[in-house]
Amino acid sequence: MSKQQNSMMEWIDKRFPLTITWKAHLSEYYAPKNFNFWYYFGSLALLVLVNQLLTGIFLTMNYKPDAGMAFASVEYIMRDVDFGWLIRYMHSTGASMFFVVVYLHMFRGMMYGSYRKPRELLWLIGMAIFFVLMSMAFTGYILPWGQMSYWGAQVIVSMFGAIPVIGDTLSNWILGDFMLSDAALNRFFAYHVVTLPVLIVVLVFVHIIALHETGSNNPDGIEIKANKDPHTGLPVDGIPFHPYYTVKDIFGVVGFLIVFCGIIFFAPEMGGYFLEDNNFIPANPLHTPDHIAPVWYFTPYYSMLRAVTVNFLGVDAKLWGVILMAASVVIFCFLPWLDRSPVKSIRYKGPYFKFALTLFVISFFVLGWLGTKSPTPLYTLLAQIFTVIYFAFFLLMPWYSKIDKTKPEPKNVTK
Repeated sequence: MSKQQNSMMEWIDKRFPLTITWKAHLSEYYAPKNFNFWYYFGSLALLVLVNQLLTGIFLTMNYKPDAGMAFASVEYIMRDVDFGWLIRYMHSTGASMFFVVVYLHMFRGMMYGSYRKPRELLWLIGMAIFFVLMSMAFTGYILPWGQMSYWGAQVIVSMFGAIPVIGDTLSNWILGDFMLSDAALNRFFAYHVVTLPVLIVVLVFVHIIALHETGSNNPDGIEIKANKDPHTGLPVDGIPFHPYYTVKDIFGVVGFLIVFCGIIFFAPEMGGYFLEDNNFIPANPLHTPDHIAPVWYFTPYYSMLRAVTVNFLGVDAKLWGVILMAASVVIFCFLPWLDRSPVKSIRYKGPYFKFALTLFVISFFVLGWLGTKSPTPLYTLLAQIFTVIYFAFFLLMPWYSKIDKTKPEPKNVTK
């Protein structure tokens, strides 16, 4: 049997580099030996992506991208298709869990300096994945064609109308009509099930290749490729990814699936945060909901959009809000060049960076909470204050990261 397997592998290897790929990216890919809890979320993001792709395929088999039938087709999936309710909840819960693991994955990168040299391009590719993920979430959110889907899309598309000169033309081009209608639904469906999934799969593949080229970062921020055994040529601070980290990731997957299944079977709406009550009502262009708010993972940026209430430099407040919201995401791309600290990891950075990162996290959560509330003078003031704190983390980083008191990095990785 062993000879037959070897012969089969030789036959495949002559026609496809299976063994070489396995060795380069798993069995002989050396990762730092001090990975901790924060390093689960990269593999979990890949797991959730697979879940979204597979459940999405099954949902499209019964979904109708038609303004008159879309809502009814979702109800049909939930009520009449065998296990349709399970597939729909796996997909809707997966969308939120995708952002949970991606946000935690990005936070880990910010803590341990995974955006620093030589991983600047890796970080930019990761940010490109995040941008596409946001686009996928937005287009997918529209498809159920409920009240919040319809009016949330109205709010987002109307932002393009704030752009001077070309705004109205651009909005009509995106919608394919003069209003949100069947044409727009068909376009968003095409983007969500074809264009964006293909793009995100390609970017994830490129992200993994780039990661394995530069090597994984670690909690100490040490480059393990710089310290190799003179006899074997292998990193002294590394271990093979397989079987050590494949087993570790399986443990993380089991823990994640327990939480994931718990949400699906006991709280799929999560109190209206994952699936809003208004989205169980068919879209009605003649009735506006009392309060329009996006899904929780967009609410921090929505708060910034609403935080601008006055015209400035002759520019309309709405346009400033759009610029601010876009800048709040794009500014992550500049982290590799904003951080001037001599060390990468938060373990060896001083109190200034730790204090700034803590304030940033608090501001993100508070803005997220404010985005779920109806605007009042007090909430608007709080949104303005925490928006300033949010951007101060990035804009002041060249200063506080340079003067921060740091500790010397160790020569070898620690536990």
